[in-house]
Amino acid sequence: MSPGAQVRLRRLVQDVLSPGVLPLLVLTGCLGATAVLWLGARQHADQQAQADFDSRVRELVNNLDRRMQTYVQVLYGVQGLFASSAGVDRDAFRAYLAGQNLNLHFPGIHGVGYIALVAPAQRAAHERAIRLGGQPDYRMRPDGARAWYAPIVYLEPFDDNNRRAFGYDAASEPVRRGALEQARDSGLPAMSGKIRLVQEEVEPAPAQSGFLMVLPVYRRGQAADTAALRRAAIDGWVYAPFRVGDLMAGLGGPRAGALEVKIYDGDAIAPAALMYDSHPGDGAGRRNRLQWISIGGHRWTLDIAARASAAPERDQGQQVAAGGVLLSALLAGLTWLLARGRVRARAAQARAERLSGELQEGQAALMVLAEGAQRSQAMLRSILDSTVDGILVDNLKGGVINANRRFRELWNLPEHLDWQADGAALMAHMAQQMLHPGQALLLEPGPQQLALLHLKDGRVIEQHTRGMQLGSEPARLWSFRDITERTQGEQREQTRRHVLELLATGAPLQTILESVVQGVEAGNEEMLCSILLLDESGEHLLVGAAPSLPAFFNAAVHGRSIHGAPGACAQAVLTRSRVIVEDIRRAPTWLEYRDLALQARLGSCWSDPIYGAAGNVLGTFAIYHRDARLPSLANIALIEQAARLAGIAIEQAQAAVALRAGEARFRSLYDHAPVALWEQDWSGVHAALAELELSGIDDLGRYLQANASQLRRLASLVRIVDVNAAALAQVGAAPGRKDLSQLSLAQNFDLAAMPSFALALTALAQGQHFFACEGSYTRLDGTARRNELTLLVMPGHTHSLDFVIVSTLDVTERRRMHDELRVLATTDFLTGLPNRREFMRRLEDEHARLQRDLGACAAVLLLDIDHFKHINDEHGHAAGDAVLRQLGALLQEGQRKTDMLGRIGGEEFALLLPGTELDAAALHAERLRLRVAEAAMLLDDETRLTVTVTVSIGIAALGGADGGGDVALRRADQALYCAKRGGRNRVELAEAGKRADRPGVQVPAASD
Repeated sequence: MSPGAQVRLRRLVQDVLSPGVLPLLVLTGCLGATAVLWLGARQHADQQAQADFDSRVRELVNNLDRRMQTYVQVLYGVQGLFASSAGVDRDAFRAYLAGQNLNLHFPGIHGVGYIALVAPAQRAAHERAIRLGGQPDYRMRPDGARAWYAPIVYLEPFDDNNRRAFGYDAASEPVRRGALEQARDSGLPAMSGKIRLVQEEVEPAPAQSGFLMVLPVYRRGQAADTAALRRAAIDGWVYAPFRVGDLMAGLGGPRAGALEVKIYDGDAIAPAALMYDSHPGDGAGRRNRLQWISIGGHRWTLDIAARASAAPERDQGQQVAAGGVLLSALLAGLTWLLARGRVRARAAQARAERLSGELQEGQAALMVLAEGAQRSQAMLRSILDSTVDGILVDNLKGGVINANRRFRELWNLPEHLDWQADGAALMAHMAQQMLHPGQALLLEPGPQQLALLHLKDGRVIEQHTRGMQLGSEPARLWSFRDITERTQGEQREQTRRHVLELLATGAPLQTILESVVQGVEAGNEEMLCSILLLDESGEHLLVGAAPSLPAFFNAAVHGRSIHGAPGACAQAVLTRSRVIVEDIRRAPTWLEYRDLALQARLGSCWSDPIYGAAGNVLGTFAIYHRDARLPSLANIALIEQAARLAGIAIEQAQAAVALRAGEARFRSLYDHAPVALWEQDWSGVHAALAELELSGIDDLGRYLQANASQLRRLASLVRIVDVNAAALAQVGAAPGRKDLSQLSLAQNFDLAAMPSFALALTALAQGQHFFACEGSYTRLDGTARRNELTLLVMPGHTHSLDFVIVSTLDVTERRRMHDELRVLATTDFLTGLPNRREFMRRLEDEHARLQRDLGACAAVLLLDIDHFKHINDEHGHAAGDAVLRQLGALLQEGQRKTDMLGRIGGEEFALLLPGTELDAAALHAERLRLRVAEAAMLLDDETRLTVTVTVSIGIAALGGADGGGDVALRRADQALYCAKRGGRNRVELAEAGKRADRPGVQVPAASD
């Protein structure tokens, strides 16, 4: 073996024998052996426990099945009692069951009773017989009519508890009735589903679930071989009521006590079907089994589980595991003690060698620290020099300790100034640059402070001082920050807010522009500003605001043309760009105004065009200086922002003027409009609708139509803000008086028009801007009129509904004329009945309905007066008209609301009978024929002369398959023709496909 391999082997052995590895190996091996033994013992114990659980489950299920079969045998015995006796009275029933000793031999049964079958016609006799039999308070319950009754008439033992069920109709409840019907039809025992016994209904909850076991009793001597025979022979039932809890008590003995038993009604497990829980609230163990049992044709589901609270299973596996773990821990601990002793001995030897090495490393670390300190100092200097703030540190004794590069740049320190050696000279140099030299800078100790320093070159410096500790000596830290740009920005924002406030209050344009100019000049004392505006022609400049410039200068430039010899402002307008004039005295564009500028002591001019939102030039913004100079970047930004603000102010002011003019025109149009106009505020209604939506109302329209009181409350929330003269005249208000207090929404929507108001309210609430409807209103004198309304939500007010314009038009006369014209167009003038056009329209509507509803039917009757020409010839046309009027009235007397009667020409009348079969229509026609024949028609009121007439009637069926309503009318006309040819005064039915020259089917005369 090579030396390297030997070294690796020794190192591996040392690692294995270390205190951290060897004990773990020993512990792992022992625990592994313990786990193998424990798993084997655990599996054996689990098999034994499962076998015991299965045995207990089988024993419990078998006991339950045997107990129920025993109860069935009891019922069979009672059934035999009824089968062997001609009649079983109450005493015989009680004597039989008393000998059975139910409570002793049959635990869990609540009693045994007899249910009689009573027909509805026998109910009174049945109750009377029971009362005469010694039960004066007997009454079947619950009340109500049913196909048959099944009252409980015998129930033993007849104690106070069972008396509650006496007279109870088991057929009134579906579960009990189902068990009775099953037993009746099968002839076998039947068990009901889960119920609550009548005996339990007066007891406080929770009550036990119950069920019934019933057995049919058939009449003696009647066959009961089939279900039909059994239904005919049924006389009653013997039954036993059970409480599930009492039934399960003691079932299975002590072995069942370790089981959690739940019984469910039916084949499924559901909370509603739970009938019994042996240990409510007790958690189930890990063993569980479902069993199904069928008793009396009804199934139960048994959910059986081992109880978690039962005594835990102690098996050999636990003992093996406990012993193995304890032994493993003991062996691992001993191994660790041995390995640790060996390691400590080796560690003591290595410690001495390590101490000598650490001494050498310490010396090298000191050298590294010294180099790091030098690098840190250089890094700190670099950080200080790169900050945006100027930093100065003094020792509170007049000496300067340190300062960064930014400090020297801010205060423009010259190279020759020895500011570190002479702190007083440094303070003097800084004071010379300040705008207010009285604001002294002292190196003496003082409190922490914050100050703003204004320099002569326009800069603003923020100074902050605070105390600090440098080692054991106190010191003070000065920080200086250039906030010139921020200060100017705040000044510009203040100016902008002031301008917006002036715009909001409707201040004159000159005042607004002067505010813009003064805002710029306030932060720049050396600037003189002006705003020149283009006139409407766009050819001349007008002075808009120049409060700091001399009046003679403003008068000279006011109204000058932008052409010719323009200055900087005119040139800015023409070129649509910024114009910078550094020195007015040398600028050729200022040649015409040079003397004027020198008189005003102006040295330079910077002008920027003022643009509108559409890009058009509105004027110029100019900045003047006393001396010649060029603008800095900050000055250019300032003039751009000032020109932009001036543009906003000019356009807003012009828009405000135009708006006021538009409002005046609108007010004039509103007041003098010939249409009635109402300005209304619906915001209160909008808030009330929001509350209704929060209450959970989904369909607002349906809710409002169904709640008239709520609709009236919402109508009262509408506020009338203004009306015009036409609206006052429409509602009958006094001319020249506008008293809004006497107006309400009733002048738009009265109570009869509330459905229209609901539609309008729903539309506006859904965000519609426009809604039109027709309704009615009430004038101030109480007169009800018809109107047409148009509601318009003004733009921007859709979500608040606080600005709604309503126009109303009185259509009362137009509606009256329309109704009169409609009556004239649809009514026969002589009889007042619908004319042919109206009858045909109704006939087509009925035909369309029949096409939609294929199962519906209708019939058409066509009547014609027999020999009507003789009446006209003998008595005159006036007498004929009288006969037609009386016949129309006679036909209307027996008319249904759905029937349609009309005069379709001359002496012909038509009758539409919706929903009427042809046979029924024939009977109706025959009755009409007889009534007409028996009636005496008055020809003249003066002579009192009467005449009798007869009618011939043709009948045809109207169906959806017909080509139209006129097809059925033609068939009825053919049948009428047949009736005329057949001798008149008769009723004839039309047959489909029959020729007009062949007779139809005559209706037999109605018998008296």
